[in-house]
Amino acid sequence: MIEYRESKEFSEAQLERLFLSVQWESGRHPERLVQGMRNSTEVISAWDGSRLVGLVRGLSDGATVAFLHYLLVDPAYQGQHIGDELMRRILAKYEQLLYVKIMPSDPKTIPFYARFGFAQYDQYSAMVIKRM
Repeated sequence: MIEYRESKEFSEAQLERLFLSVQWESGRHPERLVQGMRNSTEVISAWDGSRLVGLVRGLSDGATVAFLHYLLVDPAYQGQHIGDELMRRILAKYEQLLYVKIMPSDPKTIPFYARFGFAQYDQYSAMVIKRM
């Protein structure tokens, strides 16, 4: 049975394993991931016993906007609606805000986010500075 937790404390090994399981290059910087989780506004994680199998985090100003970053589920656990539950839980945290934004890095995930009410802006493209 999957357990959901609201904690910002993770070991480097837990985060490294999860992030590399989905082939995200940030998994090669587990010490930064630990610090990043601690500094996040909200972090909700999914656990199978002691194994971290999913995670979502939000960054918010507490009044107008939140940005969702890092929604990921271990491929061995995908298809069990863990991502759905993580999304429901994080969105409930931000019900009072004017905007909740997400920047999908893979176009194949857009239908998933659309199911939760996210819509793409016309003529809007996300931009990023990458320092890996």
